[in-house]
Amino acid sequence: MTESGWVSRRQRSEVATDLHQAEEAQPSGGQPREPVKELLLGDEAVALAAIHSGIAGAYAYPGTPSTEIFEYIEERAKEHNIQAYWTANEKVAYEQAVGMSYAGQRVIVSMKHVGLNVALDAFMSSALVGVHGALVVVVADDPGMASSQNEQDTRVLVRFALLPCFEPSNQQEAYDMTREAFEYSEAVKLPVVVRMVTHLAHSRAVVTPAPPRPQNPHLDKTRDRETFTLLPMNARKDYVRLTRQQADLLKRSEESPWNRVDTGNGGRIGVITCGTTWNYVAEAFCGAIPYPCLRIGMYPVPAEKVRQFIEGLDQVFVVEEGYPVVEELLRSVGQTSKTIHGRLDGTFPRTGELSPTNVGKGFGLPPPITMLPTLNPLPGRPPGFCVGCPHGDSFLTIKEAISDMPDATLFSDIGCYTLGYYPPYEAVDACLEMGASIGMAVGAAHAGMKPAIAIIGDSTFSHSGLPSLLSAVKEGVNVKVFILDNGSVAMTGNQTTIAEGDKLVRMVEGLGVDPARVHVLNPNMKKMDENVRLIREELAKPGVSVIISRRLCVQHKRRNLGE
Repeated sequence: MTESGWVSRRQRSEVATDLHQAEEAQPSGGQPREPVKELLLGDEAVALAAIHSGIAGAYAYPGTPSTEIFEYIEERAKEHNIQAYWTANEKVAYEQAVGMSYAGQRVIVSMKHVGLNVALDAFMSSALVGVHGALVVVVADDPGMASSQNEQDTRVLVRFALLPCFEPSNQQEAYDMTREAFEYSEAVKLPVVVRMVTHLAHSRAVVTPAPPRPQNPHLDKTRDRETFTLLPMNARKDYVRLTRQQADLLKRSEESPWNRVDTGNGGRIGVITCGTTWNYVAEAFCGAIPYPCLRIGMYPVPAEKVRQFIEGLDQVFVVEEGYPVVEELLRSVGQTSKTIHGRLDGTFPRTGELSPTNVGKGFGLPPPITMLPTLNPLPGRPPGFCVGCPHGDSFLTIKEAISDMPDATLFSDIGCYTLGYYPPYEAVDACLEMGASIGMAVGAAHAGMKPAIAIIGDSTFSHSGLPSLLSAVKEGVNVKVFILDNGSVAMTGNQTTIAEGDKLVRMVEGLGVDPARVHVLNPNMKKMDENVRLIREELAKPGVSVIISRRLCVQHKRRNLGE
C-alpha cells in the first residue's frame, strides 16, 4: 500500500553514484563545477532541501505518502549532525520540533494529512507562540485515498491556523519552496507549511540543488517567556499579534513569484491551478495551455491577484487537488458576473484524485489517444496479507475462538491488519482512525455488547491506544484487547516500532492491567488449539484482558536477512 522505502533507497543510491562519478570525471582547472543534479522523489527533494537549509532536527511518524521525507534525512543524519527521530505519534513529533525551534535551531516535522489531526492541538497553539529557529511543517495529502481513511485538504487547516503555506507543482519546486520556507519562517517568526500530494511525493524528477547553509548557532534559546507561555493573558496578546500579521502574510503572497500568471493566447476564459494541478492541465492540452493561467503556489490565497486575473474574463476554471478551497473563495465574494467551473459544479470530479484525463474531460477535450492494445478487463482482486503474515493466522485464531458467538464484534484499527476485513477472513466489523479500536470497544461494552473485542497493532497502540486502555482499566469495563505485535511499523516500510516484545508487556501492565490477564501467544497454526483455548478462557472472564499475538513481520524478517 506504499512504495517500498528500500527500493527507493537502492534506486537513489545507484543514480547518485553515477552522478557523483560523472562529477569526479570533470576536468580540473579552477573552473566552477555545475551543481550536481539528483534524481529524487518529491519527498526526497523536500528532505534534501531541509538538510541544505541547515536543520538540526527532524521528527516524524510514518505515514504514506510522507514517510520517505524522514527516511531520506535519517540516512544522512549523522553525516550532517542532525537529530532525527521517529516518535510515538505526530503530536509528539510536532512538540519536539517546537522545542528545538525554541532552542534556536532549524527543524522539520513531517506527517501525512490525517497525522496533522493528531498534531492539531500543538499546530494551532504554535501559530500563537511562533518560532525562534525556523519550523517547517510538511504535510502530504492523499487525494483519492490510496492508503488513507479520508482525503482531507491540509490547506483548510492551514487557513484555520492563520499560517502561510507553500504548494509545489514539481520536484524542483518542492526543493526550492522548502528552502524558501525555512527563510520565510524565521523572517515572519511563524511555522510554515509545505503541502505535498501523493503523485508529487512518490514520483521522480531531476532536481538541481542550491549551495547548503550551516546550522544556526547552538543553543541560542529564545528569551521571550511571555510569548512562549500560553497562559490566557499571554495567549490573548499572541492572538492579536497573529491576526495583525495577516496583512503582511497576504502582501508577501501577493508579491510572491510562486503566484504568477501565464498569459496563454488571451481570450475570455481563464484557468486557476494550485500546485500539481498545473501539470494535469498542461498535459491535457498537450503541453501548452491556450488560456491565461494563474498558478497558485503560495498561501494565503493572493486575493487581489485573483481579482485582477479574473477581471476581464467571462469563465474561470479552478483546478485544485483536494477540497474546492479557492473555488469556494471565488464563489463567496459574489462574482455573479463570472461563470466559475470546478469541483462544486461537477466540471471536475468532486472526490478522488485529479488526472490529465478527468481534467481534460472537464475542458471538453477528447480522451487521450493510447497506443496500448485493448485488453479484456481483468477481474479486481482485493489487497491481502503477505504470504506468511502473522496477522492472517491471528485472525483465523480469533475467528475460531468466537465461532460460537454470533454477537461478537471486532473493532479494528489502522495498519496492515485492517486487511482482515477482506475475504477469506471477514473479521473486521469496524475501523475508524488511529487508536480508535479500544475506545470503540469500550463504548460498545458500556452499551452491553459482549464480547467487545479490540484489535490493534503494536505501533498503533504506542501511537494512540494507551489512553483508551488506561481508561478501560479505570472503568473496569468488559473488553478484550488483542495487540498484534509484529515488531515493526509494517504498512509504511518496516520502521522500528516504539515498543514491542517484553517492553510492550511491561507497558500494558504499567497501565494497570492485571498481569494474570496479560497473555503472549504465538499465532502459529500448529498452536491453534492451545491459542483458541486461552482466548476462550479470557472471553469468559469479566473485565479487561490483553492478549499479545507476537510473531515477526515476514517482510521485516526478510530484509533483516539481507534478501
